[in-house]
Amino acid sequence: MSHYVLVHGAWEGGWSWENVTPLLESDGHKVTTVELPGSFGNMKPVNEVTLDGYVTEIVKAIKSSSERVVLVGHSLGGISISQVAERMPDRIDRLVYVAAFLLQDGSTALEAMQSDEGGEMLPQLVFSEDQSYAEVPERAWRETAFNDVHANVVNSIWPKLAEKQATQPFVTTVNLSEERFGSVPKYIVRTSLDKVFSTDLQDRMIENWATEGVVTLEAGHFPTLSMPKELASVLLSMAPNESCE
Repeated sequence: MSHYVLVHGAWEGGWSWENVTPLLESDGHKVTTVELPGSFGNMKPVNEVTLDGYVTEIVKAIKSSSERVVLVGHSLGGISISQVAERMPDRIDRLVYVAAFLLQDGSTALEAMQSDEGGEMLPQLVFSEDQSYAEVPERAWRETAFNDVHANVVNSIWPKLAEKQATQPFVTTVNLSEERFGSVPKYIVRTSLDKVFSTDLQDRMIENWATEGVVTLEAGHFPTLSMPKELASVLLSMAPNESCE
């Protein structure tokens, strides 16, 4: 059986995996959900939230186990799991990117979003005067990020969404090498109804590194919330000793 370590994205928390986790566990797998700094389960002031801090929390989760892990990142979580793989590739069996950033060495998440002509979220973000954090208007959450998530689900998670997201992780350059990060197998969950990342951006990021498999879900940016059963099935198919079409 595999050990899945699940990493959330910006403005999120470990709660975003709460409907996926039991489905993986019921299949006999171990699951660890990481609460990144600044999230509902790990509150920190915005000025203390950094990409390095994200990486530190994930490394702790991996080191708590003696086994190699399947490291899964959603959205901004993609840059976090990439940097962890660069630091400790020998502890990761494979990486899975769920509607997530898969960046080239030397680039940033913000640059990727700025290059995405079809992405609808970045133009709607409200940045603080000093550019240290960003907020998402309610309409952008409901119509762009959660475009295919049932209203009852959105209402249930609403109090857990972070009001402010530090921009530091978005503007921090990733440092990735072929020798370390490049050596870890990578799998992609592509989301065809995504309004946060256009399919064009997703496809361009897939070309950044060699991948072992790509699966497309007919979902928006949050398949963790809109179709957890289908997402869990895909994650199970990407486990070691399983086939992925």
